[in-house]
Amino acid sequence: MVDALIETHALTKSYGNFGALNGLNLRVMPGEIYGLLGPNGAGKTTTLRITAGLIEPTTGSVLVSGFDATKDPLHSKAQTGYVGEVPILYESLTPKELLEFEGSVRGLAREPMNRRARQLAEAFEVVSAFDTPIATLSMGTKQKIAMITALLHQPSVLLLDEPLNSLDARSSRILKELLSLHVQRGGAVLFSTHVMEIAQRLCSRIGIIFGGKIVAEGNLDQLRARAGEKDATLEEVFMKLTNEASEVENIVRMLRESFFDVENR
Repeated sequence: MVDALIETHALTKSYGNFGALNGLNLRVMPGEIYGLLGPNGAGKTTTLRITAGLIEPTTGSVLVSGFDATKDPLHSKAQTGYVGEVPILYESLTPKELLEFEGSVRGLAREPMNRRARQLAEAFEVVSAFDTPIATLSMGTKQKIAMITALLHQPSVLLLDEPLNSLDARSSRILKELLSLHVQRGGAVLFSTHVMEIAQRLCSRIGIIFGGKIVAEGNLDQLRARAGEKDATLEEVFMKLTNEASEVENIVRMLRESFFDVENR
């Protein structure tokens, strides 16, 4: 049996009395793009940050390519490329300096590293920004630099939190192609998004997280069957499985009544 590249076991994370994660279990296999969907505060970002080794779980464990993210963080982090919802970069550096630093820390050979960085920079059209301080760059360009940094060492696992934020249409398409190439060579992607259409088109499997645990997972047909909605869109399935469909209908009804009431005054 092929081993999962990402595997969480009964993962919990508490902040005081608030449980961000409550026994989360998931497995992401080689060749998979796994989309993590959930409402705000459901635990998506916490899951990604724990898997990336940025924060520790309260209980439970995460294995990345077989390495424990808490007990063996150096080997675990060597297998991952992480991009947060808001890119965290050394803004006093230029992108060129940042990538050279990243390559040095990861022990990458200079010539292949420079070649790969140049190829990715050309793909994302940021070569002209390579000698510009990161602090002065647009949010979209920072997102591209963060993505190049995550891909530079060719990790087996990509952890992406809303990766298409701030990207233009061309760069979004390039990123989607890169993710496809990544999993074709046996890597895995775990990413969160609020954009249902992207998840529906891009993901091999989708996990719906609600209340800090996975409440349903599978491809779209499997999720439709779980929700009892044969021809529903992913958005409709999501609303049903997170028990938000009736609440949204009530809110829309209230707004409609209020809107037309105001118009008729």
